Amino acid sequence: MTVTRTAVVTGAARGIGAAVAKRLARDGFAVAVVDLDEAACKPVVGEIESGGGRALAVGADVADEQAVQAAVDRIAGELGEPTVLVNNAGITRDNLLFKMTADDWDAVLNVHLRGSFLVTRAVQGYMTKAGWGRIVNLSSTSALGNRGQANYAAAKAGLQGFTKTLALELGKFGVTANAIAPGFIETEMTAATAARVGMSFEDFKNAAAAQIPVARTGTPEDIAHAVSFFASEGAGFVSGQVLYVAGGPKA
Repeated sequence: MTVTRTAVVTGAARGIGAAVAKRLARDGFAVAVVDLDEAACKPVVGEIESGGGRALAVGADVADEQAVQAAVDRIAGELGEPTVLVNNAGITRDNLLFKMTADDWDAVLNVHLRGSFLVTRAVQGYMTKAGWGRIVNLSSTSALGNRGQANYAAAKAGLQGFTKTLALELGKFGVTANAIAPGFIETEMTAATAARVGMSFEDFKNAAAAQIPVARTGTPEDIAHAVSFFASEGAGFVSGQVLYVAGGPKA
């Protein structure tokens, strides 16, 4: 009899997170769809269930220690003890350094870094107990530096150091930790960036594609495919890596 493993995906109500949740469900995982607003998770859960999978909508602020612990306890009780975690929740508060407020900095670092730390800490006990686990953290090509994103770039670079440390600490328990650094991906977040700079999303995507070796922009499904690999049984000897999924060479 095959045991169904449980995966937790944060920031999973839309965009990359939603695509990852649906892909992991197709891969046979029961999936906890976690986002700030539980109601916003319901359509993703519905899609997974209509495809024959199991999923649970969970509302939680990943930067809130008590909320995270309560969410993970609920997931373990209602869906199954989690052994796959995808830390995808993120926000942007872009601005040039001299205009960036301390609140802009704190908000971004709290969701990306504190959130990933809190959720990972809450879930890792289940992984070490099971002797098997997969942690995937969503970094970004912005980790290499990006004008107007001092907060986001610092957070995404921080996630790479966090990932490598997790790999060192948890490897002996059968737990791998890897990071994915997406390039330009077509999401509501990049659409909002286009609007902010006064371009149509089509023109914005075309301008980005012109700079990408494979001559197209990425989709959430491109990232989900990479997560699927890292979460797989066969990826047990791959740990502490940062995979740039950006249509060409980066770091």
